[in-house]
Amino acid sequence: MTTEFELIDRYFSRPARDATLGVGDDAALVEPAPGHELVVTTDTIVSGIHFLPDAEPRFVGHKALAVNLSDLAAMGARPRWALLAITVPKADEAWLSAFAEGFYDLARRHDVTLIGGDTTRGPLAITVTALGEVASGCALRRDGARAGDELWVSGQIGSAALALRHVRGDVRLKGNGLEACMARFERPIPRIELGKALVNVASSAIDVSDGLVADAGHICTSSDVGIEISYANVPSISDVTHLKRDQLVREALLAGGDDYELLFTVPAGESLQMDSISARVGLALTRIGCVVEGNGVRVVDESGEELAVDIGGYEHFA
Repeated sequence: MTTEFELIDRYFSRPARDATLGVGDDAALVEPAPGHELVVTTDTIVSGIHFLPDAEPRFVGHKALAVNLSDLAAMGARPRWALLAITVPKADEAWLSAFAEGFYDLARRHDVTLIGGDTTRGPLAITVTALGEVASGCALRRDGARAGDELWVSGQIGSAALALRHVRGDVRLKGNGLEACMARFERPIPRIELGKALVNVASSAIDVSDGLVADAGHICTSSDVGIEISYANVPSISDVTHLKRDQLVREALLAGGDDYELLFTVPAGESLQMDSISARVGLALTRIGCVVEGNGVRVVDESGEELAVDIGGYEHFA
């Protein structure tokens, strides 16, 4: 019978070249670069909630790390290290090997070193703690938005939620649209380069994990402002653009979550700089609204009429 320590040694022990001490001791030792602050985040993904029970394990490994790197991106941080705590029902070595492959592929892409963690037996769930660094005093935060700022978002919104609705039979996707949505649900892309490019440019930022309206609301709360979103400008995959009036599609775009795009505010008149950043990082950036006096999020249609949005994003304990 394979022991816990054999599993760790076989699948999760690799040289920690960027840490003073990595996997194998009671704790790791790391040191951020001089003049930098340490940025730390933790997220858990659970089978049946954040990924399908029959999901390919390499995709699960990718997503477990990606959702944490997305938090670092939203702070403008450079990823450095990660800790992995994995709970599995049994020591399925084929599953663990594929999981590790997906995890390490993304880690290599962003120069992340795994420096420790834990394994235990139980219902399938994975917790990752990611650590990054950002120049002291330069981290992107949620509390810097000011009335008059513009609201921008990266990439496309609603794809992951549409994929899940397709699996459940609520909507019907096909062809390239289905493939694109499933990829976003199973293998989200942390916008690391964009986050770093927005340092000293964006007044506030957050990643879209709970849903567009809910996460915009987090900026409102932290910055004590209101936000107005133009629904017609919310970017979605081309295959569903003509369906944006459908209530299920609208809910996916405004409240679906799991997009892991960056939602951010910048002072008015920065469109040329946004175009430059977009070209530099190879990612579409779209202005979808503005910051206003007041509080809360207001979504309007093409004529400026407020849309009824009785959807606040994903809530684990609702």
